[in-house]
Amino acid sequence: MSETVLPPVAAPVQAHHTSQQAVERLRRRYRAETRFRIYGVVAIAIALAMLAWLLISIGAKAYSGFTQTYATLEVYVDPELIDPSGSRDRETLSRADYQRVFSDTLYALFPDVTGRADRRALRGIISPGAGFQLRQMVLQDPSLIGQTINIQVPVSDRVDQLNKGNISRETPEVARPISDQEIGWFDALQADGLVERRFDVGFLTHADSRFPELAGIGGAIVGSFFTLIVTLFLAFPVGVAAAVYLEEFAPKNRFTDAIEVNINNLAAVPSIVFGLLGLAVFIQFFGMPRSAPLVGGMVLALMTLPTIIIASRAALKAVPPSIREAALGMGASPLQAVSHHVLPLAMPGILTGTIIGMAQALGETAPLLMIGMVAFITSTPDGFTSPATVLPVQIFLWSDSPERGFEAKTSAAIIVLLGFLILMNGVAIWLRKKFERRW
Repeated sequence: MSETVLPPVAAPVQAHHTSQQAVERLRRRYRAETRFRIYGVVAIAIALAMLAWLLISIGAKAYSGFTQTYATLEVYVDPELIDPSGSRDRETLSRADYQRVFSDTLYALFPDVTGRADRRALRGIISPGAGFQLRQMVLQDPSLIGQTINIQVPVSDRVDQLNKGNISRETPEVARPISDQEIGWFDALQADGLVERRFDVGFLTHADSRFPELAGIGGAIVGSFFTLIVTLFLAFPVGVAAAVYLEEFAPKNRFTDAIEVNINNLAAVPSIVFGLLGLAVFIQFFGMPRSAPLVGGMVLALMTLPTIIIASRAALKAVPPSIREAALGMGASPLQAVSHHVLPLAMPGILTGTIIGMAQALGETAPLLMIGMVAFITSTPDGFTSPATVLPVQIFLWSDSPERGFEAKTSAAIIVLLGFLILMNGVAIWLRKKFERRW
């Protein structure tokens, strides 16, 4: 009987997706994904570290800008200096030499100082703003004339920087802006308990000044407020109306396509171009006042319009078509459907875009420099046509000042500006989260 020969059995074929090569390729993909995630985390960590370093460095300098050194002096409001005739005439009181009252007080505290140069240096440890402060007090209450009163007045910037530690006592006298003699006088006042360093309310209420110890951002804040009011009242209605027309009513043709392209392009135009436009049109052609919140608001409105239009169109587009169809099916006209139904539902997104655009306008400097809002303004503006400056321009002016005290003032003003920007962006996020509807 012959032996049966069986056919050879083939070796098992390994599936392609379970082969060694496939497993290795899968491992490489996993390793690449892990590396990509690590790169992303490292990039975010570096960005957060740089942001923290920036805020800490600004905040460290800004701390001294929010404080001021004051000296408490007991002064005699001498009638012979303030009102020799005794008439209590307001014009006479306004022109009196109030700074000499403090000079006489310092001479009495340091009777050994007799030389003309030494007395001039002694007077210099008190800020020139002391006289203005006393004048305001006397004008408000003339009965102070002839009395001895205690008054807190700011010291000069050099003495203030010494007290804050920004000027080292170890530096040789020829290399620092304050002499050993002036330091001795200040130490004597400090030993008598007449010196106090506290929060400077005037930084938030005063306008600009040539003296760092008197300068504040109050005038710039008011100027920014007036400017943004003009920007809002011009850009918001015009921007929303343009967005509604382009999104809901405009026919789709080459003309509207060109308008849409130009609006998108205007959003990317450098802001200084809008300043040049405002200079040529509003100031040179129409003759409007320079350095006025009215003109600044008009320029910023032109710059903000594209942002508001784009954001408003996106918010209108996010409303489902069924809302429009339901309104039209109930007999509403296209205008009624948009104004009564679509626009209210899109308003949270529109307001969010508007606030972001206004925050961008608040931080702009270049277009306002072109229309003259870089002027040195020592008074708080009282209207839309009064000379004014804004907070970013005030920061720019102080950053270019040679006095040591303005360095801390600049950082403090930056902190205030960042606070306003964070607040406005926070309001925009809150509005979006509170009123946003998901369809």
